[in-house]
Amino acid sequence: MQISIAWRRVARVFLPFAAGYYLSYLFRTINALIASHLSSDIGLGTADLGLLTSVYFLVFAAAQIPVGILLDRFGPRRIQSVLLLLAAVSAGLFAVSTGFLSLLIARGMIGLGVAAALTAGLKSIILWFPRERVALLNGYMIMLGSLGAVTATAPVEHLLAWMGWRQLFAILAAVTGATAILIYVVVPERGIVPSTARATLSSVFRDRRYWRMAPLSATCVGSAWSLQGLWASPWLTDVEGLDRASLVRELFMMSIVLSCGAWLFGMTVHYIKRRGIGAEAILAMVAVLFIAAELVLILRAPLPSILPWSVVAIVGTATVVSFAVIADYFPPELAGRANGALNVLHFGWAFLAQYATGLILEQWSTNDGHRPIQAYQVAFGVNVALQIAALVWFALPWGRYLASRMRPIPFFVPANVFDVVESVSSYENSVILIPADDDAEW
Repeated sequence: MQISIAWRRVARVFLPFAAGYYLSYLFRTINALIASHLSSDIGLGTADLGLLTSVYFLVFAAAQIPVGILLDRFGPRRIQSVLLLLAAVSAGLFAVSTGFLSLLIARGMIGLGVAAALTAGLKSIILWFPRERVALLNGYMIMLGSLGAVTATAPVEHLLAWMGWRQLFAILAAVTGATAILIYVVVPERGIVPSTARATLSSVFRDRRYWRMAPLSATCVGSAWSLQGLWASPWLTDVEGLDRASLVRELFMMSIVLSCGAWLFGMTVHYIKRRGIGAEAILAMVAVLFIAAELVLILRAPLPSILPWSVVAIVGTATVVSFAVIADYFPPELAGRANGALNVLHFGWAFLAQYATGLILEQWSTNDGHRPIQAYQVAFGVNVALQIAALVWFALPWGRYLASRMRPIPFFVPANVFDVVESVSSYENSVILIPADDDAEW
């Protein structure tokens, strides 16, 4: 690519979609800061607040596969601009809502309006930029988008000091509408090769690699979104005893770490893929680090709380790693559907984790407005147990490969245990399958 052409594509394609993803991240995390305002103004309980915040994830998840099909068929420019207009209208409705039901509907519509924010950006990168730059640009996309989480901390707190949350959402509605128009006007059109939805979706969901990786990615990334998007704030207040100023400062630091984590993941994946190493190993290491950080919180290890919470924030950007794995598994014409299928699990799990955490916490009564640490330990511990199960499931192929190396009768195995060859017959020529083990090709 010539330098001038590359920068034009960055300005006309990459940055407009990054702006849309920025707004998506802002809408996703802003409830952590305005939660107290919603509780006092509308009278929401913990479970209601958990449902109100998590319905964003539920609607977002439900829309991912239809959005992926539309992106593959009509292109990211038209789909993203239309959906962002819906998000703008929904933010305006949220601003004028006075009851729980209307807030819930508006929040769900916002989730639908920004449902294509990330996948449209990833699709545009695949369409307009060289394949060897995809992982790096994905990292930059998520880094810039995660600045929305930065905005949803100290900057929003300063705005709330001289305006209400309703006025804030009215401004967000106007900015979102302007971004939708910008994408439609500025982004050039790119020809899309049509494909059959049923066949391509089936090829995604039948892939064993997908079902090995997706549960681990979902339980880690979705839980990280759930924690930072809502439950970090009450934990820091109830367990750590932080006042409002300290809370905002710690959330701000977490959001800065989150943004840097996206850049770090993008650079790391780009670096190792140039050396022929798969991204699966990075995903496993991220999961181990995340589980360790949660155990530090649950067991109240004598460490500054910002350390484990920073790990939680970083894991929220591990989608860079997951989508890099997906890009290796499926061809470009399947990018929208494959990314959408993975995002279904990411956001579906975020909804379940966020809402279930609220339900679990509700089982303990408050003391001076604070819940006991045991409530959080149980709620967070359930998440950790499921993440450990997903990690074991993900690591089974490696375990079987190592076990096979210890058997007395040697046999040939692929150099990379995660390699998959589409044709079973051609694959059988390179590896001896064990009849008693259905997953031996792993």
